[in-house]
Amino acid sequence: MLRVLDASALRRWADASVDLLDVHRAELDRTNVYPVADGDTGTNLVLTLRAAAEELARRPVRPGRPDTAAEAAAALARGALRGARGNSGVIVSQLPRGLAEVLADAEGWAVDGVDGPALAAALCRADELARAAVSRPVEGTMLSVLRAAATDSSAAANRGGALADVVAAAVEGATVALADTPRQLPVLARAGVVDAGGRGLALLLDALAGVVNGRPGGTAVVAGAVSAVVVPGAPEPLDSRWRSRDRGSLTADRESGSAEFDYEVMYLLEGSSAERVDALRARLDELGDSVAVVGDGQPGAAGQWNVHVHCTDIGAAVEAGVEAGRPYRITVVRFEDQQSALLGAGADAGRFRLARAVVTVVSGEPVAALVRADGVTALVAAPEQPPGPGEIAAAVAGTRARHVVVLPNDIELTAVAEEAADVARAAGVEVVVVPTSSVLQGLAALAVHDARRRAGDDVVAMAEAAAATRTGVVQIATGEALTWVGRCYAGDVLALVDGEVVLIEHDLAAAACQLADRMLTTGGELVTVLLGQNGQGGTDELGELLVGHLRHTHPEVEVVRYRGGPVGRPVQLGVE
Repeated sequence: MLRVLDASALRRWADASVDLLDVHRAELDRTNVYPVADGDTGTNLVLTLRAAAEELARRPVRPGRPDTAAEAAAALARGALRGARGNSGVIVSQLPRGLAEVLADAEGWAVDGVDGPALAAALCRADELARAAVSRPVEGTMLSVLRAAATDSSAAANRGGALADVVAAAVEGATVALADTPRQLPVLARAGVVDAGGRGLALLLDALAGVVNGRPGGTAVVAGAVSAVVVPGAPEPLDSRWRSRDRGSLTADRESGSAEFDYEVMYLLEGSSAERVDALRARLDELGDSVAVVGDGQPGAAGQWNVHVHCTDIGAAVEAGVEAGRPYRITVVRFEDQQSALLGAGADAGRFRLARAVVTVVSGEPVAALVRADGVTALVAAPEQPPGPGEIAAAVAGTRARHVVVLPNDIELTAVAEEAADVARAAGVEVVVVPTSSVLQGLAALAVHDARRRAGDDVVAMAEAAAATRTGVVQIATGEALTWVGRCYAGDVLALVDGEVVLIEHDLAAAACQLADRMLTTGGELVTVLLGQNGQGGTDELGELLVGHLRHTHPEVEVVRYRGGPVGRPVQLGVE
């Protein structure tokens, strides 16, 4: 039995939490009826905790200098914040943050680790953070379960309880509060279930108790205590109501009012102050509900925030983020798709909605909107902060498809996408990564994608289209360097083909036109122009000039133009 939780114990807790939640993922998805019956609470919690565990696992091993508990907790908090999915994931991410903040207070605790009083303080802090993050707290949810765990653990600590006593009190408080959730939320009583998010939180605490008491990972006390809570007089079990295709039973009378809103919008935000985040939270509350905004605890604009809202006006929700800071990794889920997946899905309810799907990584919202119009899931990522395996795995899981093709659109992201694919395969999803090296290759692959073909044939067609697309880039040199065509200096305009510098110019338009001519010397039928940002303006004018040049010099070639390329790459060309 442990007296304190050190870094190693925290790592074991993170791993055990992922394993235990994964075991109960399908059950949590099935019983997810509030605030939206979208059948993804279990999946969201698994992906959130997996992102936290991955962040801790990525910390380098330092011989003779192992991680402290504070460093481990901080890593878990960072990973959970960045990987949080759904309302439940955003709220549960505050649990490791509470630990991190308590342990960062070096003067408050005498041990390098989490003892009983420290754990109680961490749960109380997590409770404060979670309620502050939610614009309209509702009792009968995981917020109630977290508060009960914090209150009971604090009472145990005040009685002089050791770590095991405090953990036991937290589990007991969570279990009792969880059983009471149907009495607090009528929608749960009608469905005959406890709150799915609260149950997930109780399982997390139970995994912690397993680590403290030396139980083999995954032996769940909470699972048996509340797995079949049904309020007297409740209707038939939820599974049978799914199979009966009674759509109203899944969506009616949701107290949060989310029936008015069509989408779940999430993104990470950086470069914002606490005051601007308060204004963002208020603006999102005007646009929708289920608003949750949580941060990493860093002071000032250096902090990072995870933003979640249910709304109908996606553009306004993202624009509010732009006004507050710099949003990235924007994710949009349409509830209609998820609810349709649940109806008539039988044993697979909440797990799959489509036979096939495609996930692609893009560099800007215009391109994301373009591919989303064709039913493709787009991850918007800045070059300096590419998505990790947890984020890509979350996007794959969010499609709820049996077969998913991933287009990383960056050579360096291919290995990350493969790691994410391994995670998805373990959950029973067939995933194929087509190693596209640029967004233009990804667009070429999507142009030939046909869901009516056999899956294997479609993947081959997409891979061949991507491989047949030559990619050119115009960018600004940031310093002096020696290239294959001579020495360049900061501010020079470089043109590259397949990663190699082929010419050095001083004018953006001249470089773009020369690059297009060079790439067409070996033939081509279609030129795709992707316009980005160079910090100097003139993007539209540059695009018009380049398209005009191609129409004059190569009238036989079809030219299409899009915006949404990354900062620092004013022009990208794809030739097919």
